[in-house]
Amino acid sequence: MKRLIALLLVILMTAVFFGCKKIDPDDNNDPVEKTDEPAAETDPPKDEAEYAVKDAMLLGGRPTNGSCRVFYEIFVGSFSDSDGDGIGDLRGIINRMDYLNDGDPASGLSLGVEGLWLSPIFKSSSYHKYDVNDYYTIDESFGTEEDLKELIRICHERDVYVILDLPINHTSRGNQWFKDFAEAHRNGDTASAYYDLYSWYDSSIDHAPAGRAFSQLIGTTHYFECNFSDNMPELNFDSLLARELVYDVAKHYIELGVDGFRFDAVKYVYYGDHQRSVEFWTEYMNKLRELNPNLYAVGEVWDNDLITDKYYPALNCFDFTISQSSGLIAETAKKGDVNRYTAYVKSYLDKVQALREGATIVPFISNHDMDRAAGFLPTASFAMQMAANLYILGPGSPFIYYGEELGMRGSRGGADTDANRRLKMLWGDGDTVRDPNGSTYGSANQIDTTVKDQAADENSLYTYYKKLIMIRKANPEIAEGTYTPIKLSDTKVGGFIASLGNSSVLVIHNTTGQTQTIDLSLIPGVSVTVLRAVIGMENASLDGNILTIGAMTSVVLG
Repeated sequence: MKRLIALLLVILMTAVFFGCKKIDPDDNNDPVEKTDEPAAETDPPKDEAEYAVKDAMLLGGRPTNGSCRVFYEIFVGSFSDSDGDGIGDLRGIINRMDYLNDGDPASGLSLGVEGLWLSPIFKSSSYHKYDVNDYYTIDESFGTEEDLKELIRICHERDVYVILDLPINHTSRGNQWFKDFAEAHRNGDTASAYYDLYSWYDSSIDHAPAGRAFSQLIGTTHYFECNFSDNMPELNFDSLLARELVYDVAKHYIELGVDGFRFDAVKYVYYGDHQRSVEFWTEYMNKLRELNPNLYAVGEVWDNDLITDKYYPALNCFDFTISQSSGLIAETAKKGDVNRYTAYVKSYLDKVQALREGATIVPFISNHDMDRAAGFLPTASFAMQMAANLYILGPGSPFIYYGEELGMRGSRGGADTDANRRLKMLWGDGDTVRDPNGSTYGSANQIDTTVKDQAADENSLYTYYKKLIMIRKANPEIAEGTYTPIKLSDTKVGGFIASLGNSSVLVIHNTTGQTQTIDLSLIPGVSVTVLRAVIGMENASLDGNILTIGAMTSVVLG
């Protein structure tokens, strides 16, 4: 009974109501959503409320399709410190699991994310760990392999995926693989298995390939490729040994229990040669899927869609077209045209699904390599909230960057350092985690609220994100269903109908600065009776076929 009461309070708080009528899309016509009136004004009759609670529990407990989960990127060293050394660690994440996902979809007490992306945790001399010294050893500042196993176990008990950031395009010069490569070159040992493990050229007989960076192996005329840093030598994937080594690393962690990987610098394994890079990733992913057919994998192909498309036959890729300050999400959230956004989503979703069975889109607004979203999406104008509505209440597998749900700020600035984008999580409870080495971002530029503050504030951005994820979870059609944009004319208001099995919902976003009224009868094939959810700056209502939706607000109708 306590569980039912708790869930009912959550449902009333988030204005989520459940109906049974199916929306029947007709010739790509999408239904529009009906808005809620505040739950406090009119409570449903007791029998309806109990039905809604039971229905919500069933939906909330429904395992989400692995490829459609809401993920949360954690820059491990900046997240939560468990041992007082100022560096975030794996046990810090374990200690914060009740914040991320407490395992009870009815509690309404956690953020409710369904997957964790951990930045590289392997032994490395840098704070960011993208230059790996030893793939088989957890960096001592982050903990141990036993800590990783415990985190995986706890996550799996709560139906949360764990994926590791795996940078295999390059290693560190401190990696034993590179040391063996360098020794073979200094000794002229061409028979060594490591002699061609990294990409290199001999300056005495050749010139450096155009557009690529190289650094000299001291004592030789040989130069190794290092496009990101001279401390990040690049593996040579023409080497069978290189392919075997990176396969064995992934195999080790799959057997340890991780659910998949985020792959760094995907397009660079053959610099400037997408065809050969795609061939590598196709072969590599096919082998990994033999170990786990349901392996979650997402690649970083930081480029336009025409390039990203090339890699989709191998694995899903982040959608950079819609991210950052110049992306389509930010443009739409700042009073842009939702119809343009939904048309893009439909087009791109159809395209990637045609490239590989099971493929989907991976939307996000910022990550550890980008200025934080709150810097270009103000919360006061609800641009940040609308951006979250657009990409979380939509198809695919959205990724939230840690602290995004608080509105944390951080940008490279004049110091031109990515450390300013990876600042400490603001817990407000005495956590000893510190900003990473090299950060220069002034505290006066940071927000003045913390997790502790925002968790106690029903109007906070954190509470908003929590409600948003609950709405997505309670309406699985949004994440996993077919996606059909609705047809609206002479308005920037737009949305889509999502159908899963015999159930459909309509999602509508009003990114304009004023209340909009929509006659649903003008959209053929749309039939809605229930306002399942309202989230945004204002309210919404449904009177017969007339939907009235407030400024900077989204609704879900069924």
